Amino acid sequence: MSKKQILVRADDLGYSRGVNYGIADALKGGIIKSVGVMVNMPETKAGLELVKDDHPCLGLHTNICVGKPLTDPALIPSLVQENGEFKPSKAYRTAKEDFVDLDEVMLEIEAQYQRFVELTGQKPVYFEGHAVASDNFFKGLEAVARKHGCDYLGMSFSGPVSFRNSKMDMIMDSMAADYDPKASLHRIANEDHEENIPTLVCHPGYLDAYLLKTSSLLNPRTLEVDMALDQELKEELESRGIEFITYADVA
Repeated sequence: MSKKQILVRADDLGYSRGVNYGIADALKGGIIKSVGVMVNMPETKAGLELVKDDHPCLGLHTNICVGKPLTDPALIPSLVQENGEFKPSKAYRTAKEDFVDLDEVMLEIEAQYQRFVELTGQKPVYFEGHAVASDNFFKGLEAVARKHGCDYLGMSFSGPVSFRNSKMDMIMDSMAADYDPKASLHRIANEDHEENIPTLVCHPGYLDAYLLKTSSLLNPRTLEVDMALDQELKEELESRGIEFITYADVA
């Protein structure tokens, strides 16, 4: 039987304690094996400690819309509020033009790359961004990734993105009102993605006060933990020839 590869990833390690524990639990199920790390957050070290024994494939989930930057706020005025914290994702969604300064965002991306290496002792296996659709952010990510010989992963939910020598179909259904991550995984397993690798982008986590205050993505996180831990689901899909892979497995 030929194998169909599916990649299921968890974003936001470090966001909060609830997110950390949700991702740590989700990894135990064996469906999710790749984890994006937000390195600027107070809970990042604790999150990495929680997941270290599962040896996930770690990526840099570069964050410019929650918490404090690693760069001096005075050097990156286009990215920060008066209190020195990042402008929230809503500011990017509602902006009429791209207000991100390329030179400024590259300073912060570089700082986050260096922090990732400091915390993990390795380069990120994949290099991408959190929640912000900004051309200058994307340009900065690609430039810093190239500078350090890392594999950049673009963001697109309307067509495939390139990663190494492969094409990946990015799928994120979590904003749908009737979201069921188990149904999403079944649908992906049944779809014909031809030569592309389908990637289900998840944000598993448990709800805590900081998350409730700062994120619009709430209940779907808990559903994704449940999906990731469903051994019957995993065994059923594997019996049909599904192989759950990581970014390290992509050619």
